[in-house]
Amino acid sequence: MSQSTPPPLHQGPTAKEKKYDRQLRLWAASGQAALEDAHVLLINSGPGVVGVETLKNLVLPGVGHFTILDSAVVREEDLGVNFFLQEESVGAERAAETCKYLQELNPDVEGHSISEPVEEFIARPDTLTPYSLIIVVAPVVPDVLSKISAHGTATQTPVFYVHNVGFYIHFSLQLPPAFTIVDIHPEPEALVDLRLYKPWKELLVNAKKWTWRMENMSDHQHGHIPYVFLLLHYLMEWERTHDGKPPRTYKEKTEFRELIRSGIRTSNPEGGEENFDEAIGAVLKSLNEPTLSSTVKEVFNSPECEDLTEDSPNFWLIAHAVSQFHTKHQTLPLPGAIPDMKAVSADYAFLQGLYKTKAREEADEVLHSVRALEKSLERPNPILAAEVDAFCKQAAHIRLIRGRPIPVISPNEGVAWGERAKAAVNALTDESSLILLHIAFLTFDAFYAQRAAEGKARVPGDGADVEDDERLLTGLAQDIGTNLLTQAERELDEEDADSVKTRLGNICAELTRAGGAELHNIAALGGGLVAQEVIKAITRQYVPIDNTCLFDGVRSLSSVLLL
Repeated sequence: MSQSTPPPLHQGPTAKEKKYDRQLRLWAASGQAALEDAHVLLINSGPGVVGVETLKNLVLPGVGHFTILDSAVVREEDLGVNFFLQEESVGAERAAETCKYLQELNPDVEGHSISEPVEEFIARPDTLTPYSLIIVVAPVVPDVLSKISAHGTATQTPVFYVHNVGFYIHFSLQLPPAFTIVDIHPEPEALVDLRLYKPWKELLVNAKKWTWRMENMSDHQHGHIPYVFLLLHYLMEWERTHDGKPPRTYKEKTEFRELIRSGIRTSNPEGGEENFDEAIGAVLKSLNEPTLSSTVKEVFNSPECEDLTEDSPNFWLIAHAVSQFHTKHQTLPLPGAIPDMKAVSADYAFLQGLYKTKAREEADEVLHSVRALEKSLERPNPILAAEVDAFCKQAAHIRLIRGRPIPVISPNEGVAWGERAKAAVNALTDESSLILLHIAFLTFDAFYAQRAAEGKARVPGDGADVEDDERLLTGLAQDIGTNLLTQAERELDEEDADSVKTRLGNICAELTRAGGAELHNIAALGGGLVAQEVIKAITRQYVPIDNTCLFDGVRSLSSVLLL
């Protein structure tokens, strides 16, 4: 650069980067872009507090659009639990009022409100099409929930179904039938692959250059050999006396650590030989055969990974190319990251360069396969090279979740537990399990459905004889859980079986006592839980629950059930 040319100005963070700094650290610019492109529909009912609290936690980080569908009118009792209503809101449409106050949290977000019954709204064709994610707050009749669930399955739109009654929270997440995740945000060390069992030529050549004259090195040089080169040096020494095979068993790895320890200079005045200690500590975690995890195998063995079409999502084309790479090389593409280690800065940078160069070469090989697939499928829009790079770096951690429809229970219908029955029965005797709370909430829905069918829609304990409702709800719970409870009676002793029924009855009593009311602190907690999973579903980052979450505020217990 000539002296007359001024240095480039340092570009500081933009106003948007400053505003969303913390969350950009969590899900990066790609996640923020996905959030800003989203349009969330909240179908609110009951007191509606947990739904609004969920939206609050989406508006603050900058969800692009939200729409509230709520036919209720604001009542005085709403003011005590809903912080997004004011005294002047009484008598106004609740959807419009909550939308107005939510928008004040973030002017970047666009809010909409619809004040009509959900039955009328979904009866019109394509009314759910504009929304990228739907949140339904109970209670709703089974027919409505079934239609929304069917829409989610057909359009691959995530659907959440949320209960908040008294001290209890329950929500189910319906993901698309093939929900894929590339970036699960593993711990940094999980992204390190030193490729010690399958070193490439340049790495081996440089390891030999670095260590061939170890005995003649100064103490400073000896104490700063990068431990990766130490491991490779002693691996080559080990293999010379073990038929060319690396240490595989725990016993062999223990012996291998002693071999490394034998090379330590005990009188090194340069501050010890921490690099040898690092090499010894890395043996068990770094010397492993390059095997595929069960989650990656599930992706590679999925029909979507083999039966590619022009319309296949980018994920499956890249996954197919990476699968081909693994078949050819018996390893996944190199991520390119190396851990911190004791070394001279220039030596560490050189080693880092070796790994990054190899990672670049392997990512290019995968990209070449992707381009060949695109050509054979006649896809008009090529996948960005950056997307392939990101996939290759995370290839050991990719996930596939098979979304399941939200369970819709009609009155007097038992739950078919199928292959999960044994595990469910065992969970009944575990006092920390919340499976009985799940049965109680299914019963809550069935109770509401029965009353709605009679033209008197209400939840248990709402404006009626509480003791009578408690008795009816408990009896209905035993009908709904009959398959599981019957098996429990066969497999558990009499005392345990009676205890299960008593605990189920106590939960039903608490649900009835609440009368469908929401407590703001519990609803706020529920809104945080749901919003967290909504963001995972929108950004396709981290791992969302699969597929039902419960919280018992009486005992401060939470649980995730696969149903």
